[in-house]
Amino acid sequence: MDVTERIAAVFTAAGPRPELAGRLSVFEPLIGSWDLVVHNHAEDGSVRTVDGEWHFGWALDGRALADVWISPARASRIGGVDGEWGMSLRFYDEKIDAFRSTWLGPGNGWVIPFLGKPTEDGFEIEADTDGVRRRWIFSELTATSFSWRAEETLPDADPFVRQRFEATRAISG
Repeated sequence: MDVTERIAAVFTAAGPRPELAGRLSVFEPLIGSWDLVVHNHAEDGSVRTVDGEWHFGWALDGRALADVWISPARASRIGGVDGEWGMSLRFYDEKIDAFRSTWLGPGNGWVIPFLGKPTEDGFEIEADTDGVRRRWIFSELTATSFSWRAEETLPDADPFVRQRFEATRAISG
């Protein structure tokens, strides 16, 4: 077994640990691969739309949910087009009765720790970084689609939608 297979074998899990299944069930609909339409909103009101892909799976002995987000999608990276590959790790922390989530975006040098909670139709996570309030919302979660948006709020300002995703279940992975 090579190192890639070993890392995958110890990182991934077949499902959540039984004692955590109830708490982690909010993430169950996300497990699998998703095709994305990514809308990037600029401060000047312009919107740049690209594609993307998002892959979710159980990790760390079933104690966490891991995901990898890629935009533009790998199939669209023709002629050396680059983009972001990022990863989040989410788990329930019973000491604070909330989810912890950390986004790692190496292309932009981002490490953002969030706290989260379930909502009526998904979940949301929030963070304060460098004077910016960040709120990432998963909503309209079904077996075949979901919506996602990233809001940013500067001090003494209204929330600004930075990104929106339209996600549909990928046919192949």
